Amino acid sequence: MKLGITMEGGASRTVFSCGVVDAFLEEGIMADYFIGVSAGIAYGVSYLSKQKGRNLELAKKYMPDKRYMGPRHLFDRKNRSYFNISFVFEEVPGKLLPFDYEEFRRYPGKVVATVTNIHTGKAEYLEVPRDDGKNDVLVASCALPILFQPVKIGRRYYLDGGLSDSIPYKQAIKEGCDKNIVILTRERGYVKQLERAGRISGRLYKRYPKIVEDLEKRPERYNACMQELLAAEERGEIFVFAPESTLGVGRTEARADKLARLYEAGYQQAKERMDALKQYLEGNA
Repeated sequence: MKLGITMEGGASRTVFSCGVVDAFLEEGIMADYFIGVSAGIAYGVSYLSKQKGRNLELAKKYMPDKRYMGPRHLFDRKNRSYFNISFVFEEVPGKLLPFDYEEFRRYPGKVVATVTNIHTGKAEYLEVPRDDGKNDVLVASCALPILFQPVKIGRRYYLDGGLSDSIPYKQAIKEGCDKNIVILTRERGYVKQLERAGRISGRLYKRYPKIVEDLEKRPERYNACMQELLAAEERGEIFVFAPESTLGVGRTEARADKLARLYEAGYQQAKERMDALKQYLEGNA
């Protein structure tokens, strides 16, 4: 058996997923292949470093901190992103809430971040470096239009992977995973619509027609992907976790109490469904 875990993005809503994978750590469930999008990979690495509770502490202590995110960081010429890049991706994991790079390096599986090539508009699946402080791939996967600037990796520029492949479970299957867990940050009945931010982004990125196309087609692609995923779940091919409710947590939610409740909802759902999950994992591929 080769176990793949896919974590959808969703910025602050991803605390639900953090609760799910913390329950996995308690049960000794570890992926052989891990792929995430945006916050799904940025938070997911703490599962791979076996730091149970780290993301909960992040949500309660640092996400409400004004140094973490807010409009003032977007208008800071040195940052130009809604999230304070140096604080979120350097100071927090390096000093304030240390990320265990040694344990992360020991993880024997493959760790992949989904990003979107700004020129082609296509998804690329980049391995996440195991070096201390090398977080460009994570930042690129999180780089939503308007909220972030494009991120340069090598000779190319990238934006959030969710623009081109919001739930990249098919990449895990392509990589040979015969058992797959997908952790969503939206309810099963959620239907994506074209957001006002998407229309604004389309005007801002008119120099990159493939990105504009991604933005326009994202709702259609997302909804089709969800239909396929839930059909695969119905057939017993994939095990899906999804919040029954996002509890009013938006993309940039910073209230510690709301974040903690959504984390707890993910943790409790995983514990309640653990027997069913183990039956799925132990069944014939």
